[in-house]
Amino acid sequence: MDAALFLADLEAKPPALHTLADALDRPFAGVPAQVRRVVFLGMGSSRYAADVAASRLRAAGVDAVAEYASARLGYPADPSTLVVAISASGGSRETLDAVARYRGRSFVVALTNKPGSAITEGADLVVPMLAGEETGGVACRTFQHTLVLLLALVDQLTGTHPDISGLVRRAAEATADLLDRRGAWLDEAVALLDGPHGVYTIAPAERLSSARQSALMFREGPRRQADACETGDWAHVDVYLTKTYDYRALVFPGSPYDEQAMDWIRQRNSTVLTVGGSLDGESGSIRYRHDEDPDVALLTETLVAELIAAAYWRIG
Repeated sequence: MDAALFLADLEAKPPALHTLADALDRPFAGVPAQVRRVVFLGMGSSRYAADVAASRLRAAGVDAVAEYASARLGYPADPSTLVVAISASGGSRETLDAVARYRGRSFVVALTNKPGSAITEGADLVVPMLAGEETGGVACRTFQHTLVLLLALVDQLTGTHPDISGLVRRAAEATADLLDRRGAWLDEAVALLDGPHGVYTIAPAERLSSARQSALMFREGPRRQADACETGDWAHVDVYLTKTYDYRALVFPGSPYDEQAMDWIRQRNSTVLTVGGSLDGESGSIRYRHDEDPDVALLTETLVAELIAAAYWRIG
């Protein structure tokens, strides 16, 4: 992995998103019209994105689950089950092992950034991520493109988001805005979150992928301590750290339980940097174009953590 190349990968996000938007003509057109169950298989960033799609499908009345590909127990294969195996590299060992249980017994979609890779073997449909090569060695554009494509699948199965291409173009504009204006916010953000006990990331359940991916970026590149938490759950599992740690959090607002968390933050003088909204008691806030749209936020907001992580990575 390489810090400079990782930054270059981030800077290439807007054009990559525009390329993806141009290609979003029913990428899952080969999926059967009648699906009783959807099983997503993946690890790491792939599963973070899959959790979002599974949650949206369940809200629309579709039986859906995002499985750890490494789990020994899972739904049995049957012809009415749609299996979506997600691997940017196409070679994730756990996902390859898991999807083998379904080939020939369920309709299998391989979602990958490397068509022709092992994950595509025996798949009924291959959907390319079109993220380009990530030369920095960190899944950043592929995570963003995975979210987009899974939203396209949700729309196909439920009809809940008819203008995916328009959404992706707005996300590209939001991403470009953050990149273009980073000189005005990045140094302060780097300083605010640079504490002795790591970074904690907090997001509402509907966008928990943002917190998880952000924490991963701090761990994977600069090798800093980081952990993610859902906003409502935070008051039950992470609040305790604010009493003994120099607690510094990157918060993605939008949960009905934002104020519950911020009440503890204020009482214990912890540091919070918000992204895409403002909360009483924050130490700083980063806003960007279209951030009032939660779907744009879903596709965009992790860039803040990625750019901060890239800065930590460069300084060591």
